[in-house]
Amino acid sequence: MGMCFSCCGDSAESTNLMPSPEERRQQQLEAAEKRRQENESRGVKNPDRVRQQQQRAAELERREAEAARQRQDGPALRWQTS
Repeated sequence: MGMCFSCCGDSAESTNLMPSPEERRQQQLEAAEKRRQENESRGVKNPDRVRQQQQRAAELERREAEAARQRQDGPALRWQTS
């Protein structure tokens, strides 16, 4: 009878099915990163174009901030006629 149930007993392989905590943590980090990337690209057909638009928007914002700072400092050049 013992031979029929040898596959159901506790063996060294079946008791170690869970990965170590460090491996599990790494798998969770990888899964979270994958979900984040999928969420960012959801509905986006051309991710390169989106990245370019974001860069343009950031550059425009930087220029506007620089222009506002120069206006606060006063005019850098003054026109003089003689």
